[in-house]
Amino acid sequence: MAKQIQAIRGMNDCLPEQTPAWQQAEAVLRDTMNAYGYAEIRLPIMEVTGLFQRAIGEVTDVVEKEMYTFEDRSGDSLTLRPEGTAGCVRAGIEHGLLYNQERRMWYMGPMFRYERPQKGRYRQFHQFGVEVFGLHGPDIDAELIMLTARLWKALGVSEHVTLQLNSLGAPEERAAYRDALVAYLEQHRERLDEDCRRRMYTNPLRVLDSKNPEVQALLADAPVLSDYFGEQTRAHFAGLQALLTAAGIGFELNPRLVRGLDYYNLTVFEWVTESLGAQGTVCGGGRYDGLVEQLGGQATPAVGFAMGMERLVLLLETLQRVAPQPALADVYVVAAGEGAQAAGFALAERLRDQLPGLRVMSHCGGGNFKKQLKRADKSGAAIALILGEEEIARGEVTVKYLRGQGEQQTLALDEVIEQLKQKGI
Repeated sequence: MAKQIQAIRGMNDCLPEQTPAWQQAEAVLRDTMNAYGYAEIRLPIMEVTGLFQRAIGEVTDVVEKEMYTFEDRSGDSLTLRPEGTAGCVRAGIEHGLLYNQERRMWYMGPMFRYERPQKGRYRQFHQFGVEVFGLHGPDIDAELIMLTARLWKALGVSEHVTLQLNSLGAPEERAAYRDALVAYLEQHRERLDEDCRRRMYTNPLRVLDSKNPEVQALLADAPVLSDYFGEQTRAHFAGLQALLTAAGIGFELNPRLVRGLDYYNLTVFEWVTESLGAQGTVCGGGRYDGLVEQLGGQATPAVGFAMGMERLVLLLETLQRVAPQPALADVYVVAAGEGAQAAGFALAERLRDQLPGLRVMSHCGGGNFKKQLKRADKSGAAIALILGEEEIARGEVTVKYLRGQGEQQTLALDEVIEQLKQKGI
């Protein structure tokens, strides 16, 4: 007996019973983006490896450990995208979308990282992302956060997420802070775990994000990034906070919030929850003003955010915010007897033509009248339309109400269509 082939570890199927929760979240996301005037961009799932090395940083965990990278038949090094921002910037530069222009874009699709699969975090995961180019001020940072707050409200989870806010300053301010932080960490090297010792020289700001309680205790006396801010950075961060306060959006200042990728500057933010255990970050983003130039374009201010769809769906399920699963059909066509199958298909197609949006399921696979009605009930349809030899001969249809809305009756086809219109099914 042949060995059964299974899905690759960390790359999961989304079964028909699970897709309604995804569709619910995706519909809210699309409606919200339309409400704010953002345009969708669709990007390839594979890029040249150098794009991510230059954008994310060669000494990040993503590039060092997590990317799915391979050589194609031409010997080129290609990578399945581990995140969406780099590809969006590449597309913007390549197609001339960014320089001296204002762009507000969003995307949604699969990303890939080789890491230990756990609840809400997979090797193939799906991400929703938003990127804005060409705007310098804190007002667009505030709009993105307001937009996410509206998403939580529409999804019914506002009371279960908290906004954390920080500023990483300008590159030169962060460089000066980096030197001071490394000097402090060197003095306490023996108290750092192995991971923090490795990051101390390659990406020291990530030490601030350590989950090790002993390291966090050590950091209580570490230099503070905000002490290195200049007047412009302070004004930008104060402006953002003022706009959020005016909009009634609460936030917590978190000086340890750094995000995981190298390209961020100034504003960084995360929406976190306590409802998912250790996987507490639902959405994160910030400003990355230097990335367009770093990838070969003209200097362009930029800000964005991303959220993992698996984690968002998990939050909806955990909080029981998923809408009840709809029936598969509104109307089920039962056809029994000589020539009934073709007549049943013709009836179903006419209904779809004249009643757009009506979900019509035609019985397939044969079976007697009783079996077909059982299938009709299982579909969740409100009405079964029955075609037998007698109905076909008279040009009529028997209407059977499956959910107790009325008595069974036999009508002319035009009358059936009119009745369905009136009932709004």
